[in-house]
Amino acid sequence: MVQEKVVDLKTKDGMMNTYVFHPDRPGPFPVVIFYMDSVGVREELSDMCRRLATVGYYVIMPNMYYRMVRCVDLDANRLWDPACADKLEFMWKLNRHLTNTMVMEDTQAIFDFLANDPAARQGKTGCVGYCMSGRYVYRAMGVFPDRMAAGASVYGARLVTDQPDSAHLVTEKIKGEIYFALAEHDHYAPPEMLEQVSRAIKTTGINGRMEYYPEAEHGFAFPTRRLYQKASTERHWERLFDLFQRNLN
Repeated sequence: MVQEKVVDLKTKDGMMNTYVFHPDRPGPFPVVIFYMDSVGVREELSDMCRRLATVGYYVIMPNMYYRMVRCVDLDANRLWDPACADKLEFMWKLNRHLTNTMVMEDTQAIFDFLANDPAARQGKTGCVGYCMSGRYVYRAMGVFPDRMAAGASVYGARLVTDQPDSAHLVTEKIKGEIYFALAEHDHYAPPEMLEQVSRAIKTTGINGRMEYYPEAEHGFAFPTRRLYQKASTERHWERLFDLFQRNLN
């Protein structure tokens, strides 16, 4: 059984509706921050949070689009249908208004909230992010090195940019273990970008690993997605459980 609640966290930009899941037994539990993908908070992601919570974690998932909308209703399988062009453009508008700096400020607000929730264990924290949030995991690991002990970036996009807050620029500050799950076929993660990440890991000597998932495509871990691939999805869950078990428990 899992306990669930929705809380509004105060940030400098407004109230961020945030979803909390943890085991239905006395805590505290090690914390995992679950950063949503471009399609936004939805039941599919809540189920993924529950899967983590059932094995003993306090999982917290913020709506990072709170500055513009409290919720979205987008069908990822239809977004590229010409008939849904307006919804696709809306998604990109939501996606592009965010910066790594904004999400790190939101992450600090999450930490402030966690400090006062008795169900959340203080100290080492983990994080996981998919698609657009892969870069937030990468950035958070370097911005909060004394708190983030483990992070998983799953088919992350824009891991390297020309912006001053690009995730790769804080690689050398990472103290925890970071794992990159990469789809073999992913036009959002071009080879030259992944090579830069690989070089950054090797040059800095951090505890980082990149793993390619054969035949998988971007979005493979979402059960309702057209590109869902069960074998790769289950492997990614095994990697997540191992990562957090090693570093958070």
